[in-house]
Amino acid sequence: MTTGNEAPAFGGIFEPPASPLVRGEGVAAWRRIADEIEADIATQRLAPGTQLPTEAQLSARFGVNRHTVRRALAALAERGLLRANQGRGTFVENRPLSYPIGPRTRFSENILREHLEPGGEFLGAEEIPATPLVARALSVVAASPVLAVRSRRFADATPVSCGVMYMPLPRFAAFVDTYRSHLAVTPALAACGVADYRRLETRISARTATGEEAAHLNLAPGRLVITATGVDVCVDGVPILLAQTAFAADRVELVVSSDDQC
Repeated sequence: MTTGNEAPAFGGIFEPPASPLVRGEGVAAWRRIADEIEADIATQRLAPGTQLPTEAQLSARFGVNRHTVRRALAALAERGLLRANQGRGTFVENRPLSYPIGPRTRFSENILREHLEPGGEFLGAEEIPATPLVARALSVVAASPVLAVRSRRFADATPVSCGVMYMPLPRFAAFVDTYRSHLAVTPALAACGVADYRRLETRISARTATGEEAAHLNLAPGRLVITATGVDVCVDGVPILLAQTAFAADRVELVVSSDDQC
């Protein structure tokens, strides 16, 4: 039996009761709207993944103009409580997913382990001269040609990371075509003759997202990202890939693991 007050199912659309704000209480209308939505999130009345009504519907519900609603939603997005997906709507942020980083870090396996659907988007590739940092990581001569592949990755259609991978050329010239088709690193490396590989090291830090990263991850300006710079090697210990990845800090919890399965 239901009471009518239960939180909507994960991924559902929240339907708030129609009760306009009471005026004259000394608090800005947008702040009171933000506080009410935040309270619903805190009590799970708005469950993670729930889609909010449109700005027009919220304007009618609270008896205010759309600009006031937009300011309230923007304030909650800046705090990482809401996520705006262009063309889809505004959603309550999901709980941070656990993402192990260990000797055998694999994106798809990590996402599937959380019972989510992994996905990806190929953002482009180019041949560039190796910077000193890239050259040191890959044990190649500075300014020698390397392949730079940019992409972003998803969990249940929510962007969780974006970044760039560097690989020495000409050994990995065939990487792009396979990666574009599969959107996965392991089969793309296999197409280049790498049957197995492992993570040599990962350096983790945090900073404010760049404008490009914020756009790729659907983040409000000024939000934090967790950065992971990892070097992968093949079975003979030769460096094959340097990955510089930015994770949405509100969506991913990086877990450093010594488990060979991670």
